[in-house]
Amino acid sequence: MTKIAIPLLAIFALTACETVKGAGRDMQAAGSAVTSEAAEAQSEM
Repeated sequence: MTKIAIPLLAIFALTACETVKGAGRDMQAAGSAVTSEAAEAQSEM
């Protein structure tokens, strides 16, 4: 049972890391979009 559980836990941990990394990339892209829109709005004032 332990021989099956340990590899499954490792797979879940790696999947979670990739999910968090992807979420971080999405948040960074959203932040960049907000920053560029704010800069554009300020330049129009």
